[in-house]
Amino acid sequence: MSTPRFIAVIDIGKTNAKVVLIDAQSGAQLAARSTPNTVRQDGLYPHADVERLATFITTALRDIHAEHGIEGISITTHGATAALMAGGRLAMPVLDYEYAGPEETGAAYSKVRPDFSESLSPRLPNGLNLGAQIFWQSQAYAERFAEVTAILTYPQYWAWRLTGVMASEVTSLGCHTDLWAPQAGGFSSMVAECGWAGLFPSVRPANSVLGPILPAIAAATGLPEATPVTCGIHDSNASLLPHLGAHEAPFTILSTGTWVIAMTVGGDTTHLDPTRDSLANVDAFGRAVPTARFMGGREFDMLAPGAVEPSQAEIINVINDDVQALPSFMTGVGPFPGAVGRWTKGPEQLSPGERTAAVSLYLALVTRACLDLAGVGRRIVIEGPLARNELFGQALAALTGVPVSASGDATGTSLGASMLFGGEHGAAKAGLIRKPLDIQGFAAYCARWRERV
Repeated sequence: MSTPRFIAVIDIGKTNAKVVLIDAQSGAQLAARSTPNTVRQDGLYPHADVERLATFITTALRDIHAEHGIEGISITTHGATAALMAGGRLAMPVLDYEYAGPEETGAAYSKVRPDFSESLSPRLPNGLNLGAQIFWQSQAYAERFAEVTAILTYPQYWAWRLTGVMASEVTSLGCHTDLWAPQAGGFSSMVAECGWAGLFPSVRPANSVLGPILPAIAAATGLPEATPVTCGIHDSNASLLPHLGAHEAPFTILSTGTWVIAMTVGGDTTHLDPTRDSLANVDAFGRAVPTARFMGGREFDMLAPGAVEPSQAEIINVINDDVQALPSFMTGVGPFPGAVGRWTKGPEQLSPGERTAAVSLYLALVTRACLDLAGVGRRIVIEGPLARNELFGQALAALTGVPVSASGDATGTSLGASMLFGGEHGAAKAGLIRKPLDIQGFAAYCARWRERV
């Protein structure tokens, strides 16, 4: 089989889902469709609307294929999500990881989960540890859980829906799940102790082709029945792929979206702190990658509605007037999980540009705190929406003292996922270098922020 050139990437983020067509030769994005990733509130608990997503994916594949032609399909999704299968159906809905239900069995779960030294996975709130989700579901819905025949991490669930083939994969197993032991390269001790070992399909590489699409998918989309589908990859790790081999290690990739995730390739794990939302992700080759993160995209949307690009005067006003946002507005996650977010000055007194400036500086300061945990590479590359935020990049360059660039790719996640079909590593485009922010008083502004937090 020849290597596909025109690759449709199914990219399911926590906030939005997309289907993007990538030209593997140029890395260009040729087409895109998107939809909000809604959470259903009916049934047993808040859950992913997988049937709505399936309809969206089918329609997008059909339309994009009719316009451009599709030769292969790759999949990337957010983490902390799994489908509990009972044969060819869901045993129960795909749990929304922001739901607090798993806290009900939190005390019992804490007794069975592996030590941080084994999993490099911190204890996180709600369902952010996938192991905590599965444990709660096994206790709260024991009869339904008894029907479970397989546990599929989220990218592999969608790969199964397209191909009928079940698989496991390390990047989704290794993203703060408690299910994986990165240094040992296998399942954590908890998996066997809880009796789940037989429920996970065989581990396959992210870039393996699970099979062609099912005949029903071919009929619904117009795609050839031989269209190949890869196993799939966790979205943060998809962002890494274009950069592997492009930069001298250690280097840091900031994958931004709902989350701001700092991953330092070639870094060490010695500064990770399980109480401050830092952990080791596992890359597509099974290697531990020191990581720290916070819900920066969610906070930006909350704190700067109707964001506009600030003027130089507005940035200066924010710094001179000591307008600061202090962490955390999404409690329980990030490097300041126990802090309650607040402003030093009422945001309603600010112009839209001043508010955007203050929030951009806030995100840069929290990101710098993340880098104290994950390590600062020789250079930092920003992927995703924050790559377009010039002030954020400038502030981060001033705070770290290393080159900071905004990715030249429209979406590093989708490009990385397309590379599962064999795209050359190191294919990341040269990004726009962000000059360090040079405004009198900024250093003192940052020092005051650190004192307050």
